[in-house]
Amino acid sequence: MPTTRRSTGATRGRAGVAKGQSTISFANKVTKSVPKDVKNTLVTPTSTNIVVPERRKPVDKKVEEVVEEVDEHEEEEQEESDSNEEAKEKTRAELEAERLPDSQVEKYWTAIEKQRKAPRVHQEELSVNDKILRYFDVSSQYGPCIGIDRMKRWQRAERLGLSPPIEVLSVLLKEERKSNKDAATAQMDHILTSIALGS
Repeated sequence: MPTTRRSTGATRGRAGVAKGQSTISFANKVTKSVPKDVKNTLVTPTSTNIVVPERRKPVDKKVEEVVEEVDEHEEEEQEESDSNEEAKEKTRAELEAERLPDSQVEKYWTAIEKQRKAPRVHQEELSVNDKILRYFDVSSQYGPCIGIDRMKRWQRAERLGLSPPIEVLSVLLKEERKSNKDAATAQMDHILTSIALGS
């Protein structure tokens, strides 16, 4: 004869403690025994000294103007020195990329296009430089392209020994000379930014 299952319906509906099982109550405060000398120091509030800063008289506007002029001159000198340092500190790869002819960049792109079975119809209106940069964006072996400039991404891949194409660096340097700020960030980054801003 098969075993029958006990009905537990009666115990479910019943309020209070079930058979042999205790409940945890958080209503009562649980305390540990503490020695009296420690207890007295815990109970006695300590006084804290709050330091209130002194109010000062407003500074004359003339003094503020002089300080601003000095700050402006220092900023201009600092910008000039930064631009000089950047010009001096070009890496070997950047120097090689600057000397790279446009024909080499074209050969690089035609080699990539030959690997495809069908032409890129959706990119017909783009220049070769834009095509190369977009291809670099979707090349996952060089790391993520979101949230990082293309130049920094190329340099990071170079430092990690991933040997990114020198043609991409050449295109980035050319676009930088043209002051094309859109070429600095990935196309996907532009799309995600516009979605996040709701425009």
